[in-house]
Parts: sequence; C-alpha cells; structure tokens
Amino acid sequence: MTNYSIYLIFGIIAIVSYIVQARLNSKFDKYSKEALPNGLRGCDVAQRMLAQNGLHDVKVTQIGGRLSDHYNPTDKTVNLSHDVYYGNSVAAAAVAAHECGHAVQHATAYSFLTMRSKMVPAVNFASKVMPWLLLAGIVTIETFPMLMLGGIVLFAITTLFSFVTLPVEIDASRRALAWLSSAHITDYSTHNHAKDALKSAAYTYVVAALGSLATLIYYILMFTSRRD
Repeated sequence: MTNYSIYLIFGIIAIVSYIVQARLNSKFDKYSKEALPNGLRGCDVAQRMLAQNGLHDVKVTQIGGRLSDHYNPTDKTVNLSHDVYYGNSVAAAAVAAHECGHAVQHATAYSFLTMRSKMVPAVNFASKVMPWLLLAGIVTIETFPMLMLGGIVLFAITTLFSFVTLPVEIDASRRALAWLSSAHITDYSTHNHAKDALKSAAYTYVVAALGSLATLIYYILMFTSRRD
C-alpha cells in the first residue's frame, strides 16, 4: 500500500467522520424535540432502568457538556449531560438507557466491557507516552528505529482499545432498546426513533476505530520502508 493510498484513506475517513458527527448532532437535535408520551425525563428513565435491573448501588448524576454522557464503573455512576438529565424526549431516554446499559454490563461482567476495563491503565499510559515516542522515532528513524517501533506498539494498543469498544457500545444500545420497549418507555411511534438515535451514535465509534487502524498502518509502512 502506497503513501498516496493511505492519504486517500485518511481523507475518506475524515470526510465520513465529519458527516457521521454532523448526522449525530442532527439526529439528537431532532429527537430532542420529540417528547416522550409518559413525561419521563432522562434521569427518571435512568433511575427506573437501574432499579428494574436491581442496580440500587448505581447513582445517576448530572454533568456539564453536550453529549458527554457516560458510565463510570469506578464509582458506579451514570453521568448524564444537562439536556439528557432534564430532557423529556426520545433522545434523552435513548441516551440515558444506553448509559444504564453499560451499568448492566458491569454488573453482569460482560466480557468485552471487562476486557476494555482491564485495558484502561495500558491505554492511559500509551496515550501519554506514544505521541512523544512516535515524534522521537520519526526524527531518529534511521539511527534509533526502535523508538519508532515502541511508538507503533503503543499506538496498536490504543487501536485495539477502539475495536474492543465497538461491541461494548453496540451491546449497551441493544440492552437499552430492549428495555425501553419492554418497560413501555417508548411506543410504536417513538421506538424506531430511539433506535435511529443510538445507531447514529454507534457509527461514530466505527469511524474512530477505522481512523485509528488507518493511522497505525501508516506508521507501520513508514517504519518498514525506512531504508527504501
């Protein structure tokens, strides 16, 4: 694979990433205006899903930012952004249920989430050291190629982390949608919209993983062709 091919792939991924992110924002804005028929807010949905899954030790908190929602397994908190926490909408319900899906994964020791959690320390270390190691490796690639190789190994860890994240996110959405339907939070007119919102969010993880893989391949090619 030539450098031109890699640059072309980068360009395509960058364009697709922009489109996917813009689509996600558009979907969230659209479904944020579609009220749930039962009047529940995102925080209410989260607390109800946690309770029905027997997770009474998980707290629901409100955090700043937009689409910054996440589950923290360390302190067992479902952290919802302002619009999701207080929102009475299909989008708020979908996002809140998705984050609770991660809490259910944690409680049931879902294999990919367990693997992902075990990788976090290594990924945190790699993210701090890797940029400097790669920079030093590129500058000294002819004299100290092992620096570049070390950076590539660390980058590979972050790439693997991106791909392990995919089944974690997809499964959390699956759990969320199943519960939203069975608990009658969504009905026939709103369930597909909740599914559409979560599907758009999943695409962002797919694009991020592919972008990381393309970058890894680029560094590998740079390393292997250094004497050409």
